[in-house]
Amino acid sequence: MTQPNVTVLSANISGGSESGNLYRPFSVFSVLTLTLLAMLVMATFVWNLLVLVTILRVRTFHRVPHNLVASMAISDVMVAGLVMPLSLVRELYGRRWILGRALCQVWISCDVLCCTASIWNVTAIALDRYWSITRQLEYTLKTRKLISNVMIGLTWVLSSVISLSPLFGWGETYSEDSLACQVSQAPSYTVFSTFGAFFLPLCVVLFVYWKIYKATKFRIGSRKTNTITPMAEVIEVKEAGRQPQMAFTVRHATVSFQTDGETWREQKERRAALMVGILIGVFVLCWIPFFLAELIIPLCSCDIPPVWKSVFLWLGYSNSFFNPLIYTAFNKNYNNAFRNLFSRQR
Repeated sequence: MTQPNVTVLSANISGGSESGNLYRPFSVFSVLTLTLLAMLVMATFVWNLLVLVTILRVRTFHRVPHNLVASMAISDVMVAGLVMPLSLVRELYGRRWILGRALCQVWISCDVLCCTASIWNVTAIALDRYWSITRQLEYTLKTRKLISNVMIGLTWVLSSVISLSPLFGWGETYSEDSLACQVSQAPSYTVFSTFGAFFLPLCVVLFVYWKIYKATKFRIGSRKTNTITPMAEVIEVKEAGRQPQMAFTVRHATVSFQTDGETWREQKERRAALMVGILIGVFVLCWIPFFLAELIIPLCSCDIPPVWKSVFLWLGYSNSFFNPLIYTAFNKNYNNAFRNLFSRQR
């Protein structure tokens, strides 16, 4: 009963000219590359998990905007824990999928879900920073909490819709003949998924950061020095009779209101704008090659070398590693919380 399976497996391994050899020897470069990818997976998982643990243990982080950071960390932990390891297994077998159709569908769904949620969480953080800087009076703590929770809910709902659509017949993700496991290549789904997962949030974050930059520059540039200029005033005092006139000058004191440096709020706004700018810049650099390829290849019925597909994919995954690094690097509260967390462990 098991002999046919062995025959099929051996046929897949020997493969002929079309499928190639799954178990080919590894070069030094391949071993080094796979080792670096494995380290990236571990570092991404540990760092995002550390952010989550910190938010859970520190009571002052149980509020906005840390709920948005927690949502981003959850999506990035899922990328590192559920998506990247199976992608690494696929790289080990020459970018071929040997784990079957069911696990392929689960992996693709998790991949699209987690990566889309991570991208939209970056967008939500950018929107929260924009409203905090430009609408300080209207954007109260209660309003901010409500809007942030709505954005988190919409992020995961939209990500679920995009990721689960292929399971209901919108394209195919697995090919048994070529042992290929990839996102559905149906042109209609390609347009829907790439615009919903990347190009729409890309437009939002670029517009938001442009508005943040203008608002921050205007607020800092509008600071004025208010000075009351001293004026000399001559007062004449006349006395009766033939006595000479006396005159004396009174100079009023100068009152000056001047800020030699930036105020605390201005420094905070400038730091927040810089953090959002770096977060958006890294997000664009990491994901734009992958999504351009995902959009163009199915529509033009062309292809690129598999190695470049892997490079673009892992470059996108690396965004989940950079997100917590960028956010915590510009937040002193997280740095202090990390020190306290490790000091308690000792």
